[in-house]
Amino acid sequence: MYVAAEIRIMGKTTKVKWLKEPQKHDYPAAEKYLSLTLEPSAAKKVTGRLKLAEMSEYAAKDIFRASGLPMLGVSNSHVEKDRSLIILNEKLSPLLLYRDGIASKLVIADGYHRLCAVYTFDEDSMIPCKIV
Repeated sequence: MYVAAEIRIMGKTTKVKWLKEPQKHDYPAAEKYLSLTLEPSAAKKVTGRLKLAEMSEYAAKDIFRASGLPMLGVSNSHVEKDRSLIILNEKLSPLLLYRDGIASKLVIADGYHRLCAVYTFDEDSMIPCKIV
C-alpha cells in the first residue's frame, strides 16, 4: 500500500491511503477522457500502455505544475467526496497520467479530483500513479 503523507485533521493525524493499483473502472474512464483530444484508436493504445505501466510516485505540486491545470476547491462535490474518503481512512485509487509530447504537458487521464483532494491537505504529498 502506498501512503502519501500524514495529515492533521481536527487535531488528529491521519494518512492518505492508496490502493496498490488503479481500479479496473479507472482505465475506461481514462480512455474516454483521452478520446476528447486523441483519436479513439490512439486513446485506446495509451490506455493499454497505462495498464502495463509500472507504478510511480510524484509530488502533488509537481503533477499540478506539469499539467497546467488549476486546483479545484473543496466546493467541488467530487473533491469533497474524495476529501471525505481521506478523513475516513479509505484507500484512494492511484492516478493515470499521460505525457502529451506534442503539447508538452501532462494529461491527468484519471484522478484529477483525487489529486485536488490530497493537495488540499498537503501539496508535498507523494501521489502513486501510472504514467506513459
